[in-house]
Amino acid sequence: MAKEEPQSISRDLQELQKKLSLLIDSFQNNSKLPKHSRISLDSDDGVSRLGSAGSKVVAFMKSPVGQYLDSHPFLAFTLLVFIVMSAVPVGFFLLILVLTTLAALLGVIILEGLVISVGGLSLLCILCGLGFVSLAMSGMMIASYVVVSSLISCWFSPSRSHEI
Repeated sequence: MAKEEPQSISRDLQELQKKLSLLIDSFQNNSKLPKHSRISLDSDDGVSRLGSAGSKVVAFMKSPVGQYLDSHPFLAFTLLVFIVMSAVPVGFFLLILVLTTLAALLGVIILEGLVISVGGLSLLCILCGLGFVSLAMSGMMIASYVVVSSLISCWFSPSRSHEI
């Protein structure tokens, strides 16, 4: 039993080494393997295969740009380094954009709250002033009505009309 385990482990390691060497060969050939010689990562069921998930990579490598970059590895590496290094400033720019947008929205909310508060207090003061003015005007109008009506009733009273 103890002898079977090292043999199975060595057999598994040999299979793994074979798959690894085939994988390295496929990377060196830039995915130019024909469809029948793709490497099976799972030899039991044969469902997952190298290249089936990378169809976009294969399509890119068959395009003129991919073929040009394949023939100019220094330019491809320079382009890769540029893309990786430009991810940091682009990420910072997008972060600043999002933070500025949030700050602007928060500022608008604060400014809107300030305007509504000042407007509400102004409206309250104006309405209180209008209430006081309307109370004073209605009081003056009632007082003038009472005075005028008492003067008219006094001038045009039946007892006064006999005296004249």
